Amino acid sequence: MNMKATTALALFVGAIQAAPHYTFPKLAGTAEWSSVRQTANFQSNGPVTDVSSDAIRCYERSGPAPSISQVKAGGQITWSVAPSIYHPGALSAYMAKVPSGQTASTWDGKGAVWFKVFQDMPTTSGGQYNWPSNGKSEVSFAIPQCLANGDYLFRIEHVALHSASSAGGAQFYISCAQITVSGGSGSKTPSNLVSFPGAYKATDPGLLINIYNNGGKTYQPAGPSVFTC
Repeated sequence: MNMKATTALALFVGAIQAAPHYTFPKLAGTAEWSSVRQTANFQSNGPVTDVSSDAIRCYERSGPAPSISQVKAGGQITWSVAPSIYHPGALSAYMAKVPSGQTASTWDGKGAVWFKVFQDMPTTSGGQYNWPSNGKSEVSFAIPQCLANGDYLFRIEHVALHSASSAGGAQFYISCAQITVSGGSGSKTPSNLVSFPGAYKATDPGLLINIYNNGGKTYQPAGPSVFTC
C-alpha cells in the first residue's frame, strides 16, 4: 500500500473511531469556545474516564475562555452538542459560585463548591434504561431563580454508560461555561456542595452498571441531589 493510501486509511479509521464521541463547545447564540472553556478533547471528542483526575472538573485544555455569557436567573441556558449525544447515559448540570475577588474568567473551580441543578432520569423497558437526552444536538437547563447574582461556572456533564458494566467503563463528556447571573433573588444558598474530583467513585451505582440488563431497578445517579429553590 502506498503512502497516500496508508494516510487516507488512517484518517478514515480515525474518523470512524471519533464519530460516536461528542463535545459541548458552546452556548446557543455564541461562538464555539468563546464563553465555554476549550476542552482537551476539542479535536478528538474523546471522554474522561478517570473520576479521580482533575479533568473530571472541566476537562480544560488550556485554561479559561475569552468571554463571559450573561444569563438571567429563572431563565434557561442552552448548550449545543457537536455533533449530538450519541451514547446512552445520564445528563446532569452543576453550578459553582465564583468567590469574591475573582471572575468566571480567572477562577479554577477547585474545592467543594459545586451544586447540582439538573439530573435527568431514564425510563425502563424490558430491563433496559432509555435516556431522554439520547440523540439530542441541543439541551437546555433552568437557572434557579433564588440564586444570588454574580459570576458562576456552569458545568454540563453527560456520562455515557454503554460500557459501564466494569469499573472505569463510564465515559464522561464535560464542558464548563463562564456565566454572569443577574435577576436572582438571592433568597436561598445552595448546600450539599461537592468537589471535582471527589464527587464520584468509579464504583458508584450510577457509574458501575449494566444499562441493558438492570433487573428493573431504579437508576441511582452519581453525585448529590438536585438543588431547588
